[in-house]
Amino acid sequence: MKKLMLFFVLVFIGLTIVACGSDDESGNGNDASSNEETGSEGVNKEGFPIVDEEITLSLMAPGTGIEEWDNMVTLQQYSEMTNINFDYITPPMSDFQTRLNLAFASQDLSDIIFAAGTGNLTPGMEVDYGRQGVLIPLNDLIDEYAPNLRALMDENPEIERSITTPDGNIYSLPFINNHPTAVWPRGPLWYKGDWLQNLGVEELPKTVDEFYDLLVRFRDEDPNNTGQDDTIPLTDVQMNSSRAWLMAAFGMKEWGIEEHDGEVRYAPSSENYKAYLEFMNRLYEEELLDPETFSQADEQKKAKGQENRIGLFPDWFSFFTTGQSEEEAIENPMFQPLTSDVSPELIVPGNPGISRGTFSITSLNEHPEATMRWIDYWYSTEGRDFFDKGPEGYIWELGEDGMRVPLDPPEGYDSSEDYRATLTPAYGITAPMLGDLVENEPRSDFELFIFSETEAKITPYAETPFPLVYLTDDEQSTVNTIQQDLNSYVEQMEARFITGVEPLSNWDDYVQTIESMNLEEYVQIHQEAYDRWAQN
Repeated sequence: MKKLMLFFVLVFIGLTIVACGSDDESGNGNDASSNEETGSEGVNKEGFPIVDEEITLSLMAPGTGIEEWDNMVTLQQYSEMTNINFDYITPPMSDFQTRLNLAFASQDLSDIIFAAGTGNLTPGMEVDYGRQGVLIPLNDLIDEYAPNLRALMDENPEIERSITTPDGNIYSLPFINNHPTAVWPRGPLWYKGDWLQNLGVEELPKTVDEFYDLLVRFRDEDPNNTGQDDTIPLTDVQMNSSRAWLMAAFGMKEWGIEEHDGEVRYAPSSENYKAYLEFMNRLYEEELLDPETFSQADEQKKAKGQENRIGLFPDWFSFFTTGQSEEEAIENPMFQPLTSDVSPELIVPGNPGISRGTFSITSLNEHPEATMRWIDYWYSTEGRDFFDKGPEGYIWELGEDGMRVPLDPPEGYDSSEDYRATLTPAYGITAPMLGDLVENEPRSDFELFIFSETEAKITPYAETPFPLVYLTDDEQSTVNTIQQDLNSYVEQMEARFITGVEPLSNWDDYVQTIESMNLEEYVQIHQEAYDRWAQN
């Protein structure tokens, strides 16, 4: 279970199951003698090795501090398969941003910038260094040497739109998350299953009115069977986790900029948001929402859960809050999305499942074609499994039934995950690859429960609130100036409105204050960026 938990924590993010990676597509093959095509510089377009004569490239990536990349058996075997060797430059994560900036400033760059992510290689840097020619365009290389990635992009056009900069070029490849729970925008809400059973609840609420009625029962009917007035129907910490799910009941996908049918708006200034605040204020006033929601820490929330005092709560998995076992947690159903008079159609905010900035080729790279073929394997089913779990014989082996059998880690490792971190770079960083379930791996009952709940309650209704767009330098500068004050004010006022410190009769004053913060320009910038994205 630890491997599933770590996967979710490391990669939080969109779901569209993409069928890809046949033997031909994934670049499989035992040797180059079967290749029918050879690209420039002797690059074999199919099979292994990628090049007949060995080459060496340099690669800069954030190191996890667990194992040197030279010693990772997955990379060692892949070098043997491809005839491509590497000089790895892996400063600690804490130093990576500084080292990367220095490398750009001094033009002392590696051939590849790997797993930088948007936190280090920002969208603005992609645009800027791409325009300068420091990062090379990848469009033609993808079409010619990356059939696996090309297939994923064709299957889901949002991928290509989201990594194409305003000048029409792609300068960095993404992590594409097709895992069944990648659609989660954050951890879901969970009902306490035994409370539902004690109250004889057979169907979860589907409207905000039914939801309200159930919370009242949680408050009044002693669902935890203690005989005391100690229940908390709904709790959170600063509304940071439950907000998205409850706002969705009123037709909103994001606590900020969002898009609906091509039109961009700022949700916290909408009438939909006012309806959400009115509902949440009602819950607070009637003690259906934990009065400590805006003052407690996550540890306090979890303590209440372990005392069996909470009926509905957010967390990545319910047992993180309740302290139950996985088997017991299967009885805690996931929150059913709600509708309301304001929003009669089900809607859920969805994660696009794309993380940008994970793989760039610099202008110093003398082998861009071979480099693209090297990374494309990671976007195939076989390549994904290889890089995620390493080669056979370390943390898994194939059983007689064709299913993977987990192996115990060597002495000195607390878990297979700890050992896996020494085998592959696909650990602790967002790597350029396809994220999905490993094939032929047994699923626990809890995993199957999670996948089933997700497929039933989130996947069919999930919409990306706002796509991954690129802003120009001027646009980004303006947005940064406006956004900080805007976000601070809206966050402060949400708590004041919900708790009743600020009466909702002051709504018009609140909206006027937001508009005075250059809201119109803020929305217009995002509208123009969205229009560019949609035209790609």
